[in-house]
Amino acid sequence: MDFGVLGPVVAARDGEPVDLKGRRHRAVLARLIVARGRVVPARVLVDDLWADPPEGALSAVRTFVAALRRAIEPDRAPRQPARLLVTSGPGYALKTENVDAWRFETAARASLPPEQLLPELLAGLALWRGPAYAEFLDEPWALAERARLTELRLQAVERVAETRLGLGRAAEAVPDLDAHVTEHPWREDAWRLLALALYRSERQGDALAVLRRARDTLVGQLGVDPGPALSRLESDILNQAAHLTPAGTVWAEAAAAYDRAVGGSRARIESTVGLLRNLAVTGGGGLEAARRHRLAAVSAAAELGDPDLTARVIGAYDVPAIWTRSDDEAQAAAIVAAAERVLSTQDHAGIRARLLATIALESRGSRAPRAREAALEAEQLARGLDDPALLAFALNGLFMQTCYRAGLAPERDAIGAELVMLAQRHNLFTYEVLGHLIRLQSACARADHTAADEHAAAADALAARHELPLVAVFTRWYAALRADTPEAYRAAAALLDGAGMPGLSEGLLPLALAAHAVRHGEPIPEADYGPHTPWVHGSPDPPPGLLFEAYWAFTAHSTRDAELLARARAALAPAAGEHAAGSGLLTLGPIADYLG
Repeated sequence: MDFGVLGPVVAARDGEPVDLKGRRHRAVLARLIVARGRVVPARVLVDDLWADPPEGALSAVRTFVAALRRAIEPDRAPRQPARLLVTSGPGYALKTENVDAWRFETAARASLPPEQLLPELLAGLALWRGPAYAEFLDEPWALAERARLTELRLQAVERVAETRLGLGRAAEAVPDLDAHVTEHPWREDAWRLLALALYRSERQGDALAVLRRARDTLVGQLGVDPGPALSRLESDILNQAAHLTPAGTVWAEAAAAYDRAVGGSRARIESTVGLLRNLAVTGGGGLEAARRHRLAAVSAAAELGDPDLTARVIGAYDVPAIWTRSDDEAQAAAIVAAAERVLSTQDHAGIRARLLATIALESRGSRAPRAREAALEAEQLARGLDDPALLAFALNGLFMQTCYRAGLAPERDAIGAELVMLAQRHNLFTYEVLGHLIRLQSACARADHTAADEHAAAADALAARHELPLVAVFTRWYAALRADTPEAYRAAAALLDGAGMPGLSEGLLPLALAAHAVRHGEPIPEADYGPHTPWVHGSPDPPPGLLFEAYWAFTAHSTRDAELLARARAALAPAAGEHAAGSGLLTLGPIADYLG
């Protein structure tokens, strides 16, 4: 059942309208929705429905309630307790979350990146079919809720405009804002946004005209002068203040200036890597684009026949990495091969350390001894140099190579702690996030959820401050692990759509649901487990990675082969006191349970 109050009061079952009988039936339903699940005494309903209640009003309310129950719960058997419109003590309550006003409120208060926030706000506003509680405009019990929803709607319209401005889509904001200020001329912030949208659409004259119109309206209709924000904006527009220029224009002007000033291929290639590094942490299309163009930049440097340049281009892409399976194994192998080729030409300790750290990172999930050797040598070189960013990069490579056997969560936790300390001291905020996520994973392996909660909160706070949307993928999956319900895992999986991390997303949701089934004594469901398939159904020799213990736990659970069980026991024994939860994304519970 869905209920609608953003317009006339309606109900629908599976999308089909439900007949709610007369006006007082709808009034009872609306009054219960206003109560938001709380009990409304029958006597209060009587007083709300009639200014002068007639004899038998209480019986009439009971009749209305019974008719509503038949309408909204038609499949309820006689004498079976109601699930939606329930009787509780002296009154009634509506137990539902499916109300358009509440969905709108969630959208209007959403805290999301601008590109995700805009469709959320527009979808929320689209729920409005007219004035809230349209049939009951003058009813005292509806006045406060109507006023609250109406104000929230006006704020949402203005928030849509502000979000469009933030996305560099000023011209799109103008028509809706123009209609908005005409209908609600007392809203000064709407006038400000309209003038700013016009200015950013290169309509300076129209922007100033709007500000004059705002002043005339406020003085003429309300008898008040415009506030300081409008006055300041008029002055800024007249002076063409730099802070009014949208970020997109600044970017375009800076890019054009760079194009004019920098002509050399070498300088452009090196600068491109810096851009790709920043692009990668935005997630989604940015991460995919960075990955796609990174190899092209390395190839372009190699074609110039300059090994020093190639080495710098390879080593400059020091993007923090937390997941131990590659998003593009072919590209990773090509990067490793290119790094190995130029490594022999380099004797500069800093460049060698960056190349070795790159090899360690891009060889994630590899059983090759070279990968761990590269990580250890990069760390040793970096510790001898006064370069905190290089040491953080080398520690990231070392972290990637600490999953070659079970029981290494404490070693990873020490790396995470050092990263956090190093990053805080030298303002390396992306590595500070990485350190907290590593420590979150290690805390999950130890089943120390108090510590894991703290690291998740710290990572989320840094992500909000520095606009790092990919962090939420990992913290939301950790929240799903804590909730340990299929619904929570499915909600977390939605964040992976378009995140640009196929190495993480492929088969992860089915794997988490399989882990949930194992922990709750249920059969492992039939599903496409992607790269995880062999180990879900019992197979030896899982690859190194954050799922190493989980893979062996699945194998121990699924197989009846005595030799394979012995191998699983030997592999898991070093982590006997831990949980198969080192990924921080899913858990199979205590490893000791599988050793038996």
